[in-house]
This record gives sequence, structure tokens and C-alpha cells, in this order.
Amino acid sequence: MRIPLVDLASQHAEIADDVRSGMERVFKEAAFVGGPEVAAFEAEYAEYIGVEHCVGVANGTDALELAMRVAGVGPGDEVILPANTFIATAEAVSRIGAVPVLVDVDEEHLLIDPAAVERAVTPRTRAVAPVHLFGQTAFVEQLVDLASTYRLAVIEDAAQSQGARRHGRPAGSWGTVAATSFYPGKNLGAAGDAGAVLTDDPEAAAAVRILGSHGSPAKYVHDVVGMNSRLDAVQAVYLRAKLARLNRWNDLRRRAARKYAELLADVGGVRLPEVALGNEDVWHLYVVRVDERDRVLAELGAAGIGAGIHYPTPIHLTGAYASLGLGPGSFPVAERAARQILSLPMYPHLRQSDLEAVAEALRAAVGPAGAGSKP
Repeated sequence: MRIPLVDLASQHAEIADDVRSGMERVFKEAAFVGGPEVAAFEAEYAEYIGVEHCVGVANGTDALELAMRVAGVGPGDEVILPANTFIATAEAVSRIGAVPVLVDVDEEHLLIDPAAVERAVTPRTRAVAPVHLFGQTAFVEQLVDLASTYRLAVIEDAAQSQGARRHGRPAGSWGTVAATSFYPGKNLGAAGDAGAVLTDDPEAAAAVRILGSHGSPAKYVHDVVGMNSRLDAVQAVYLRAKLARLNRWNDLRRRAARKYAELLADVGGVRLPEVALGNEDVWHLYVVRVDERDRVLAELGAAGIGAGIHYPTPIHLTGAYASLGLGPGSFPVAERAARQILSLPMYPHLRQSDLEAVAEALRAAVGPAGAGSKP
């Protein structure tokens, strides 16, 4: 038996007919970059998130960089972000010559800590970039209030939260601007790299479109130095087919998360994830915490369970950001969690028998040593 961490083949099988007909339209029209499929997806996803504008780009990292640029972040500015995120969040800051300022996260949900954000604000701070981690929504209403006080931009990293809500409002619709990734493993995943920038500001949306097209508002007119970052029609077809199913697929993820919680409730030594008050999570990842994580991960792998780690090394402890001068102990919550977090298989097409097998394998891997207190 083999239960993967993510099952993209089952998703593709469900949308194959829609994708085939969409591809026929693309090839008939020969509209491969931009065109009606891209425009349709942008309109549909903007409506889904509840914003006025969605601009498709080549990938999620470009989306973050472009979002920061149109929010006014420039060389030497500081952007506050959590220490436990995928490196792309910090990378986008660095790519425009700004400075990533890392802060710790809350113990319960591992989301950026608003109190830590406020302590990190300096005269050079230009923006805060909350990450909606694991399918949750960060405590963004607190950050919006804080940003208003200090006149900061709020740039949401919404790559893991497609369909998530906080107090009834979609992730990606709270800030000055938001960026998302449609990397294949996301809740809404393309057939390769793709991303988007989301905003209610028409000027910001227009600026993203120009910057992502070589700084060109019209062919061979180049007003600014831009980049080549556009969503192609093939990816738009794939994303439209998945977007039509996203709410149902997210509901299936919630059902799987509830079943995991039921099956693992009595397993000592396993700390289960909890939904923050006001959140409606979409369970991009189902992340538990265990002691002796690496041993447990190896035993799950030997049992055919495709578990993973998201993410094993906080940003400040990577070689890429050693220059920040932040050693071990700088962010104790994020560092402790990085030694314990374990992502269990999570995708819409998990069967109850799969969930039961994962739970049984985890129970066996934790063993008698996990019969005590939670990690």
C-alpha cells in the first residue's frame, strides 16, 4: 500500500474532459499568451476571492515580488514576515533590494504574531507580509489595524489559502494587495508554475500587468523596466476547470481533517492542529506535531505513508539568510515547531480507508513513548 502526500492524478482524472475541450479552444484560437481563457480565469478568480482585480503571472514568487513593488516597497525598505514560511516570501523581498524582517509566530497555529509585528516596526518599515499558512488565514484584521496606525502596506501571501475565510471574508481580500501561487500541489493548482496578484486598486492591477509584460503598456512601448511574467492560456484552462470544483474539493479536505482529528484524538504524543476562532480553513496541509519527528517520518515512509515537512528550516537558519545574523534561539516558537511538524497526506480524494491507514501507521510510529503528554 502507498498513500501519497498529494494525489494530483486523481484531480486530473476528474477534470480531464474539461481540460481537453479548453485546450481545443486555445489551439483553435492560437491564443497562447493572454487571450480569452486567461481573461476568463482572471475574472472568475477575482469574483471567487471577492476582489476587483486578478492579474495572472508566471508563478507565485513573481506574484509576491510584483505585489510588493506595486505596494511601494523599494530598495532599503523593511518588510515584516514570519520566520516559518517557504523561502519565496523572503526571496521576493530580497529580489527588489528590500530587507526581510523576521518575527516569531503564535504557539497554537504557527501564524505570524501581531504583537511581534508591532515590536518589529521601525521608521524603515514599509509593509507587513502575513502568510496564510497550511490553509489557515492569519490574524489579518489585527495586522490591518496595525498597518493603519503605522501607515504600512499589508501584502498577503495567500498561496496556501485558496478558499479560506476569516470572519466570513476570503483570504487574499484583506490587504493592500495579495499574491498567490498556483503551483500544482496547491488547493488550486495549475499544470506547472502559475500565480496571480489580487487587489481592489485598479492602478495597482494595471501596474502589475505592465511590469509583468516587460514594462510595456503597448507593444514596443516600454515606460519602466519590467519582467516577463504572464499567465499562459494552457494554465488558465487547467485552473478554470479546477476552480469550478474548488469549493467541493475544499469541503472534502475539511471532511478528511475532521476524520483525522477523530482517529488521532487518543494518540498520546501527537499534537493535532486546531482551527483558530473566526477561521474557516481549507487544509492545504494537515500538520501535526510530534517528538522524534525524523524517526516518525522515516517509519511512516517505511509503512508506505507519504508524509512530509513544511518547513524543516526557519528562514533565519537557512544559508541564504545567514547574513541577517539571527542564530538559533532568535525565534523559539518557529524553531521548536520546525523540529516537530509533520505533514500527513491531505487531498480531496482521500478515502476513509486511507485516513485510517495513515492514523494507524502514525499511532504505531509514535509508539508507547507517545503515551504521555502532547508535544
